[in-house]
Amino acid sequence: MAFPDRRTLNILLTTLLFAVVLATVYVARAILIVFAFAILLAYLIDPVVRFLQSHALFFRNLRGPHVLEAYLAFLLCLAFLGHALAPRLTHANSALFETVPALVEGLSTGEIAESIGQKYHWNEGRKSRLRQFLVEHRNWTLEFLQNAERFASNAVAAAVIVPILAVFFLAEGSRMADALIHLFSNDNNYREIREIADELNLGLRRYIRAKVILAGWSFVFYSGAMLLAKFPHAIALGVLGGVLEFIPVAGWMTSAAVIITVGAATHSHWIWIAALLGVWRLVMDYFISPRVVGHNLEIHPLLVIFAVMIGGKIDGIVGIYLSIPLIVVVRVLWQKCFNPSLASPPERLPRSENPELPQI
Repeated sequence: MAFPDRRTLNILLTTLLFAVVLATVYVARAILIVFAFAILLAYLIDPVVRFLQSHALFFRNLRGPHVLEAYLAFLLCLAFLGHALAPRLTHANSALFETVPALVEGLSTGEIAESIGQKYHWNEGRKSRLRQFLVEHRNWTLEFLQNAERFASNAVAAAVIVPILAVFFLAEGSRMADALIHLFSNDNNYREIREIADELNLGLRRYIRAKVILAGWSFVFYSGAMLLAKFPHAIALGVLGGVLEFIPVAGWMTSAAVIITVGAATHSHWIWIAALLGVWRLVMDYFISPRVVGHNLEIHPLLVIFAVMIGGKIDGIVGIYLSIPLIVVVRVLWQKCFNPSLASPPERLPRSENPELPQI
């Protein structure tokens, strides 16, 4: 018998192909993550585009003009928030940018211990211990600041690139999905792959729906709490908190920082609001969010918490955000490919309501 025989050769080639795919995914993971966020943003905007298209007097058969309308509405919302919050934050931000270099220098050299000790009337021993601690952890402080700067630059770049890519998914999503299905299917498995695409589309739509519900809960809480505390621009801050709920960890941290800054700048009851924000975060992360996501995706809330914690451990904020969509993809592939008896048929909707990607 010749070696390698055909069966062994097929196994070796399959293993090699699988290894090449994994290596490619690892090397290009940053680009793939950007595309994943663009797809999720397209799913978020798609209901707005379909609503505008169905109620339009002109261009009802064209998606492009209504995608542009949705983006213009989004920009108007940003302009509204900026107009409402900028007068309160301009002075605080300018002061912050002026003091950051001195603060970083004081942390790295330990000199900030002197000013802290004078403010809180510490003795020389406590000030010396704090100064020694800061000097010993100088490298960690500088590394943390470098990572924060790198994250901020990547976030700004993603904030520009992701919406642009989402336009392409909104404009050509269905054609892209059809092209991929035809690329990886033949006459024998076309129907199965089409059903997998429908299941994935339905799961991702349910995930985005869950995120919208969570954003609504955050908006209600932020607005209600700040109205009771007589915060200025409570509704605008509530809208900001609801929108940033789509961004895990960094979103609620940014919301809390903005709210507390506005409260401190306007001498409002920011300490009580800060305490309420901490309680709300615990309730949201361990009670409301797992149940809302689990109900929409038919996943147990404990599995949601477990997936989010594992995702955060693997890749931080990005892992937290993509952990649930990844579970949706893995579950659909497992049910369709390895255990077809567990697979449930996707919701049958008209084609305009059941696209492979956002109906564009």
